[in-house]
Amino acid sequence: MNFERPHAVVSLPGDAHPTKAPEFVNADQFPKPLQPLLRAFHIDFDPQSPPAPLGLAVATVVSLVGSLLADWLLVKLGTHVFPSTRGFVHFRFSDYAKLTIIGVVIACAAWPLVTRLTSQPRRLFLQAAVALTIVLLAPDAYIWHNGASGKAVFVLVWMHVAIALVTYNALVHLAPARRSRRPRHARA
Repeated sequence: MNFERPHAVVSLPGDAHPTKAPEFVNADQFPKPLQPLLRAFHIDFDPQSPPAPLGLAVATVVSLVGSLLADWLLVKLGTHVFPSTRGFVHFRFSDYAKLTIIGVVIACAAWPLVTRLTSQPRRLFLQAAVALTIVLLAPDAYIWHNGASGKAVFVLVWMHVAIALVTYNALVHLAPARRSRRPRHARA
């Protein structure tokens, strides 16, 4: 049995001798029922190069600082507009900061992975950010259902949205996916 992966001959402009490059995974190799889902989210396994490490580090710091600042400002605004929410346990910096940091670090770690899955990483990352933000509203709904102030939960919802906006924009603009060096016609 031959367990080697198939190779495609790749010839770049100016190359005297074509080289063998490994073929990459494509959506057609997945089970038929999954293929429409992969196509819908543009998971085509035609990757771009991941962001530069320095850019990713800068974007991570900007995401963390920007998200924590946005949270702090929203708490200040929320308690000013809705005075009854002063003292709400989830408005303590120590309470929301740890969850914000965990979420932002996970998002920053996911960005380079997303750039390796698709030729349209910004689109897929935006779709994931929207979906995860909606899912992360479940704890807010739970505490509201259990008697938390609707006004306080309203502020928490906007904190989630602000974190998603800050993190997404910092990552895609400060640590953009780089175009692959391989010409598109040579990609597997």
